[in-house]
Amino acid sequence: MGLLKEFKEFAVKGNVVDLAVAVIIGGAFGKIVSSFVNDIVMPPLGVLLGGVDFKDLAITLREAYTTDAGVEMTAVVLSYGNFIQNIVDFVIIAFVIFMAIKGMNSFKKKEEAAAPASPPAPPKSEVLLEEIRDLLKKG
Repeated sequence: MGLLKEFKEFAVKGNVVDLAVAVIIGGAFGKIVSSFVNDIVMPPLGVLLGGVDFKDLAITLREAYTTDAGVEMTAVVLSYGNFIQNIVDFVIIAFVIFMAIKGMNSFKKKEEAAAPASPPAPPKSEVLLEEIRDLLKKG
């Protein structure tokens, strides 16, 4: 029963909801970054590299052919252009996440610096002496 209670506390605290929201926003953000890379970054880069479309960059390992039985076999291709685009996507996403976390950490440090520090707790001996003083006042 302890595990079920722990899970209920975990789900009720909002951690699951926070995680779900993060996954949904992350998926949408991934689409935005992919569009940015595919539609804005890669076309000018392709022009700079002599009109290369990265989606077309591939190495054909085996051409398409038809078997003796008349079955058409597709070509085997290494699409390294798509791989390059995915690397650019990853770098951009990783950089944006890095900047977001850096900003959040900076904000937390400012909040911690702005919060007044609570005075340190008095030593145990001092507390004991105060209790003795209070007892003597009563007696």
